[in-house]
Amino acid sequence: MDKKITVVGSGFVGAMVGQRTVEKNIADVVLIDIVEGIPQGKALDIAQSASLEGFDGRITGTNDFSEMDGSHIVVVTAGFPRTPGMTREELAHKNGAIIKSVIKKIVTYAPYAIIIIVTNPLDVMTHLAWKLSGFPHSHVMGMGGVLDEARFKYFLSLELQVSIKDVEALVLGSHGESMIPIESFTAVKGVPVTELISKKRFQEIVKRTKQGGAEIVSLLKTGSAWHAPSSSVTAMIESIIRDSKRMLPAAAYLQGEFGIEGMHIGVPVILGSRGIERICEIPVKEDELKDLRTAAESVKKIYENLKIE
Repeated sequence: MDKKITVVGSGFVGAMVGQRTVEKNIADVVLIDIVEGIPQGKALDIAQSASLEGFDGRITGTNDFSEMDGSHIVVVTAGFPRTPGMTREELAHKNGAIIKSVIKKIVTYAPYAIIIIVTNPLDVMTHLAWKLSGFPHSHVMGMGGVLDEARFKYFLSLELQVSIKDVEALVLGSHGESMIPIESFTAVKGVPVTELISKKRFQEIVKRTKQGGAEIVSLLKTGSAWHAPSSSVTAMIESIIRDSKRMLPAAAYLQGEFGIEGMHIGVPVILGSRGIERICEIPVKEDELKDLRTAAESVKKIYENLKIE
Protein backbone atom coordinates (compact mmCIF):
# COMPACT_ATOMS: atom_id res chain seq x y z
CA MET A 1 0.00 0.00 0.00
CA ASP A 2 1.15 3.58 -0.54
CA LYS A 3 0.48 4.70 3.05
CA LYS A 4 2.36 3.68 6.16
CA ILE A 5 1.74 4.14 9.86
CA THR A 6 3.89 3.25 12.83
CA VAL A 7 2.59 2.25 16.25
CA VAL A 8 5.07 2.73 19.10
CA GLY A 9 4.17 0.32 21.86
CA SER A 10 2.99 -3.22 21.11
CA GLY A 11 0.77 -3.87 24.09
CA PHE A 12 -2.90 -4.74 23.69
CA VAL A 13 -3.94 -1.30 22.41
CA GLY A 14 -0.97 -0.88 20.07
CA ALA A 15 -1.21 -4.35 18.56
CA MET A 16 -4.94 -4.03 18.00
CA VAL A 17 -4.52 -0.61 16.35
CA GLY A 18 -2.18 -2.36 13.94
CA GLN A 19 -4.65 -5.20 13.39
CA ARG A 20 -7.64 -2.93 12.76
CA THR A 21 -5.63 -0.70 10.41
CA VAL A 22 -4.48 -3.51 8.12
CA GLU A 23 -7.80 -5.35 8.27
CA LYS A 24 -9.53 -2.20 6.99
CA ASN A 25 -6.87 -1.87 4.26
CA ILE A 26 -6.08 1.66 5.46
CA ALA A 27 -2.27 1.43 5.42
CA ASP A 28 0.75 -0.76 6.00
CA VAL A 29 1.76 -0.92 9.66
CA VAL A 30 5.01 -1.12 11.60
CA LEU A 31 4.78 -2.14 15.27
CA ILE A 32 7.72 -0.93 17.37
CA ASP A 33 8.55 -1.93 20.92
CA ILE A 34 11.69 -2.02 23.05
CA VAL A 35 10.96 -5.60 24.16
CA GLU A 36 12.58 -8.03 21.73
CA GLY A 37 10.25 -10.45 20.01
CA ILE A 38 6.96 -8.89 21.12
CA PRO A 39 6.29 -6.64 18.10
CA GLN A 40 7.69 -9.24 15.70
CA GLY A 41 5.54 -12.03 17.11
CA LYS A 42 2.32 -10.02 17.26
CA ALA A 43 2.82 -8.62 13.76
CA LEU A 44 3.48 -12.09 12.34
CA ASP A 45 0.39 -13.48 14.03
CA ILE A 46 -1.79 -10.72 12.57
CA ALA A 47 -0.16 -11.04 9.13
CA GLN A 48 -0.96 -14.75 8.96
CA SER A 49 -4.69 -13.94 9.09
CA ALA A 50 -4.53 -11.88 5.85
CA SER A 51 -6.03 -14.50 3.55
CA LEU A 52 -8.84 -15.20 6.00
CA GLU A 53 -9.70 -11.58 6.74
CA GLY A 54 -9.11 -10.44 3.17
CA PHE A 55 -6.59 -7.66 3.61
CA ASP A 56 -3.59 -6.76 1.48
CA GLY A 57 -1.83 -4.42 3.89
CA ARG A 58 1.50 -5.47 5.37
CA ILE A 59 2.23 -5.48 9.08
CA THR A 60 5.70 -5.99 10.51
CA GLY A 61 7.28 -5.74 13.95
CA THR A 62 10.66 -4.42 15.00
CA ASN A 63 12.78 -3.03 17.81
CA ASP A 64 14.50 -0.65 15.40
CA PHE A 65 13.00 2.85 15.50
CA SER A 66 14.50 3.72 12.12
CA GLU A 67 11.84 1.44 10.60
CA MET A 68 9.31 4.26 11.12
CA ASP A 69 10.98 6.14 8.27
CA GLY A 70 8.42 7.39 5.77
CA SER A 71 5.45 7.01 8.11
CA HIS A 72 2.44 9.24 7.46
CA ILE A 73 1.23 8.77 11.03
CA VAL A 74 2.99 7.68 14.23
CA VAL A 75 0.71 6.48 17.03
CA VAL A 76 2.26 6.49 20.51
CA THR A 77 0.74 4.01 22.96
CA ALA A 78 3.89 3.33 24.98
CA GLY A 79 3.74 4.14 28.67
CA PHE A 80 2.85 3.03 32.16
CA PRO A 81 -0.81 2.51 33.13
CA ARG A 82 -2.30 4.44 36.04
CA THR A 83 -2.34 2.22 39.10
CA PRO A 84 -4.70 2.50 42.12
CA GLY A 85 -3.74 5.49 44.26
CA MET A 86 -1.52 7.07 41.58
CA THR A 87 -2.21 10.73 40.84
CA ARG A 88 -2.27 12.22 37.35
CA GLU A 89 0.84 14.18 38.32
CA GLU A 90 2.75 11.04 39.27
CA LEU A 91 1.70 9.31 36.06
CA ALA A 92 2.73 12.36 34.04
CA HIS A 93 6.25 12.26 35.48
CA LYS A 94 6.63 8.54 34.75
CA ASN A 95 5.29 8.71 31.21
CA GLY A 96 6.82 12.08 30.40
CA ALA A 97 10.27 10.50 30.22
CA ILE A 98 8.95 7.86 27.82
CA ILE A 99 7.31 10.46 25.59
CA LYS A 100 10.54 12.46 25.51
CA SER A 101 12.49 9.42 24.32
CA VAL A 102 9.91 8.45 21.70
CA ILE A 103 9.55 11.98 20.31
CA LYS A 104 13.30 12.19 19.75
CA LYS A 105 13.05 9.09 17.59
CA ILE A 106 10.08 10.47 15.64
CA VAL A 107 11.87 13.76 14.96
CA THR A 108 14.89 11.83 13.70
CA TYR A 109 13.20 9.20 11.55
CA ALA A 110 9.71 10.54 10.70
CA PRO A 111 9.97 14.35 10.76
CA TYR A 112 6.92 14.89 8.54
CA ALA A 113 4.58 12.47 10.32
CA ILE A 114 1.35 13.29 12.10
CA ILE A 115 1.53 12.20 15.75
CA ILE A 116 -1.40 10.71 17.66
CA ILE A 117 -0.77 10.35 21.39
CA VAL A 118 -2.61 7.66 23.36
CA THR A 119 -0.33 7.64 26.44
CA ASN A 120 -1.91 8.99 29.64
CA PRO A 121 -2.44 11.54 31.08
CA LEU A 122 -3.40 12.19 27.49
CA ASP A 123 -3.75 15.97 27.20
CA VAL A 124 -0.53 16.60 29.15
CA MET A 125 1.44 14.05 27.13
CA THR A 126 0.08 15.50 23.89
CA HIS A 127 1.19 19.01 24.84
CA LEU A 128 4.60 17.69 25.87
CA ALA A 129 4.97 15.80 22.56
CA TRP A 130 4.11 18.94 20.60
CA LYS A 131 6.59 21.05 22.56
CA LEU A 132 9.41 18.52 22.23
CA SER A 133 8.82 17.78 18.56
CA GLY A 134 8.59 21.31 17.24
CA PHE A 135 6.00 19.99 14.77
CA PRO A 136 3.10 22.16 13.53
CA HIS A 137 0.25 22.05 16.04
CA SER A 138 -1.95 20.55 13.32
CA HIS A 139 0.33 17.51 13.29
CA VAL A 140 0.18 16.61 17.00
CA MET A 141 -3.04 15.46 18.64
CA GLY A 142 -4.33 13.18 21.37
CA MET A 143 -6.93 10.44 21.28
CA GLY A 144 -9.44 10.46 24.11
CA GLY A 145 -12.59 12.25 23.14
CA VAL A 146 -13.34 9.70 20.43
CA LEU A 147 -13.29 6.95 23.06
CA ASP A 148 -15.37 8.91 25.58
CA GLU A 149 -17.90 9.73 22.86
CA ALA A 150 -18.10 6.08 21.77
CA ARG A 151 -18.74 4.94 25.34
CA PHE A 152 -21.32 7.69 25.84
CA LYS A 153 -23.22 6.71 22.69
CA TYR A 154 -23.21 3.05 23.71
CA PHE A 155 -24.64 3.69 27.17
CA LEU A 156 -27.28 6.03 25.71
CA SER A 157 -28.31 3.43 23.14
CA LEU A 158 -28.71 0.86 25.93
CA GLU A 159 -30.82 3.22 28.00
CA LEU A 160 -33.02 4.35 25.13
CA GLN A 161 -33.19 0.95 23.40
CA VAL A 162 -32.37 2.46 20.01
CA SER A 163 -29.79 1.74 17.33
CA ILE A 164 -26.45 3.21 18.23
CA LYS A 165 -26.28 4.46 14.64
CA ASP A 166 -29.02 6.97 15.45
CA VAL A 167 -27.38 8.34 18.61
CA GLU A 168 -25.63 11.68 18.21
CA ALA A 169 -23.29 13.00 20.89
CA LEU A 170 -20.32 15.26 21.42
CA VAL A 171 -17.86 15.50 24.30
CA LEU A 172 -15.19 18.05 25.18
CA GLY A 173 -12.49 18.27 27.83
CA SER A 174 -9.94 15.83 29.18
CA HIS A 175 -10.22 12.10 28.68
CA GLY A 176 -12.15 10.24 31.38
CA GLU A 177 -13.06 11.96 34.63
CA SER A 178 -12.96 15.48 33.16
CA MET A 179 -15.04 14.59 30.10
CA ILE A 180 -17.70 17.23 29.34
CA PRO A 181 -20.78 15.98 27.47
CA ILE A 182 -22.49 18.71 25.46
CA GLU A 183 -26.14 18.20 26.28
CA SER A 184 -27.46 20.34 23.42
CA PHE A 185 -25.58 18.14 20.91
CA THR A 186 -26.87 14.88 22.37
CA ALA A 187 -29.84 13.51 20.46
CA VAL A 188 -31.44 10.56 18.71
CA LYS A 189 -32.11 11.35 15.04
CA GLY A 190 -32.30 15.03 15.95
CA VAL A 191 -34.59 14.53 18.96
CA PRO A 192 -32.88 16.09 22.01
CA VAL A 193 -31.99 13.52 24.64
CA THR A 194 -33.65 15.74 27.26
CA GLU A 195 -36.96 14.92 25.55
CA LEU A 196 -36.34 11.21 25.98
CA ILE A 197 -34.89 10.75 29.48
CA SER A 198 -34.82 12.69 32.73
CA LYS A 199 -32.01 15.05 33.67
CA LYS A 200 -31.12 12.78 36.56
CA ARG A 201 -30.83 9.70 34.35
CA PHE A 202 -28.79 11.65 31.83
CA GLN A 203 -26.30 12.61 34.54
CA GLU A 204 -26.11 8.99 35.72
CA ILE A 205 -25.14 7.91 32.19
CA VAL A 206 -22.56 10.70 32.04
CA LYS A 207 -21.08 9.45 35.32
CA ARG A 208 -20.86 5.88 34.03
CA THR A 209 -19.19 7.12 30.86
CA LYS A 210 -16.58 9.04 32.84
CA GLN A 211 -15.83 5.87 34.79
CA GLY A 212 -16.00 3.67 31.70
CA GLY A 213 -12.34 2.71 31.76
CA ALA A 214 -12.28 2.16 35.52
CA GLU A 215 -15.34 -0.11 35.28
CA ILE A 216 -13.52 -2.33 32.78
CA VAL A 217 -10.38 -2.41 34.93
CA SER A 218 -12.42 -3.49 37.95
CA LEU A 219 -13.99 -6.32 35.95
CA LEU A 220 -10.74 -7.54 34.41
CA LYS A 221 -8.83 -7.34 37.73
CA THR A 222 -5.59 -7.01 35.76
CA GLY A 223 -5.11 -4.90 32.66
CA SER A 224 -7.37 -2.30 31.07
CA ALA A 225 -9.50 -1.65 27.99
CA TRP A 226 -8.08 -2.14 24.52
CA HIS A 227 -10.90 -2.96 22.08
CA ALA A 228 -12.71 0.40 22.19
CA PRO A 229 -9.48 2.43 22.56
CA SER A 230 -7.99 0.78 19.47
CA SER A 231 -11.18 1.44 17.51
CA SER A 232 -10.98 5.08 18.53
CA VAL A 233 -7.41 5.48 17.31
CA THR A 234 -8.21 3.66 14.08
CA ALA A 235 -11.11 6.02 13.38
CA MET A 236 -8.67 8.94 13.61
CA ILE A 237 -6.11 7.18 11.41
CA GLU A 238 -8.72 6.39 8.78
CA SER A 239 -10.02 9.96 8.64
CA ILE A 240 -6.48 11.28 8.12
CA ILE A 241 -5.23 8.69 5.64
CA ARG A 242 -8.43 8.75 3.56
CA ASP A 243 -8.87 12.51 3.94
CA SER A 244 -12.42 11.90 5.17
CA LYS A 245 -12.62 15.21 7.05
CA ARG A 246 -14.65 13.69 9.87
CA MET A 247 -15.51 15.82 12.87
CA LEU A 248 -14.05 13.99 15.84
CA PRO A 249 -13.13 15.11 19.36
CA ALA A 250 -9.37 15.19 19.89
CA ALA A 251 -6.83 16.84 22.18
CA ALA A 252 -5.83 19.86 20.09
CA TYR A 253 -3.73 22.98 20.63
CA LEU A 254 -5.98 25.97 21.24
CA GLN A 255 -5.07 29.53 20.32
CA GLY A 256 -7.98 31.43 21.81
CA GLU A 257 -10.77 29.04 20.85
CA PHE A 258 -13.25 28.61 23.72
CA GLY A 259 -11.25 31.31 25.54
CA ILE A 260 -8.29 28.94 26.01
CA GLU A 261 -4.81 29.96 24.94
CA GLY A 262 -1.71 27.83 24.38
CA MET A 263 -2.77 24.44 25.72
CA HIS A 264 -4.00 21.06 24.44
CA ILE A 265 -7.50 19.97 25.46
CA GLY A 266 -10.25 17.87 23.91
CA VAL A 267 -12.38 19.76 21.37
CA PRO A 268 -14.17 18.86 18.11
CA VAL A 269 -11.83 19.01 15.12
CA ILE A 270 -11.91 18.17 11.43
CA LEU A 271 -9.38 15.45 10.64
CA GLY A 272 -8.01 15.17 7.11
CA SER A 273 -4.80 14.54 5.22
CA ARG A 274 -3.19 17.62 6.80
CA GLY A 275 -4.00 16.46 10.33
CA ILE A 276 -6.15 18.85 12.32
CA GLU A 277 -7.54 20.96 9.51
CA ARG A 278 -9.95 22.97 11.62
CA ILE A 279 -11.03 23.39 15.22
CA CYS A 280 -14.82 23.61 15.47
CA GLU A 281 -15.69 26.25 18.04
CA ILE A 282 -19.26 25.18 18.68
CA PRO A 283 -21.66 27.13 20.93
CA VAL A 284 -21.77 25.68 24.44
CA LYS A 285 -23.52 26.62 27.66
CA GLU A 286 -21.73 28.77 30.22
CA ASP A 287 -21.31 25.92 32.71
CA GLU A 288 -19.90 23.63 30.00
CA LEU A 289 -17.46 26.34 28.93
CA LYS A 290 -16.42 26.87 32.56
CA ASP A 291 -15.74 23.13 32.95
CA LEU A 292 -13.70 23.10 29.75
CA ARG A 293 -11.55 26.01 30.90
CA THR A 294 -11.09 24.39 34.30
CA ALA A 295 -9.93 21.17 32.61
CA ALA A 296 -7.46 23.15 30.49
CA GLU A 297 -6.08 24.88 33.59
CA SER A 298 -5.58 21.50 35.24
CA VAL A 299 -3.63 20.26 32.19
CA LYS A 300 -1.54 23.44 32.21
CA LYS A 301 -0.71 23.07 35.91
CA ILE A 302 0.41 19.46 35.56
CA TYR A 303 2.46 20.29 32.48
CA GLU A 304 4.21 23.23 34.16
CA ASN A 305 5.25 20.96 37.05
CA LEU A 306 6.68 18.30 34.73
CA LYS A 307 10.14 19.78 34.14
CA ILE A 308 10.79 17.16 31.43
CA GLU A 309 12.09 19.44 28.67
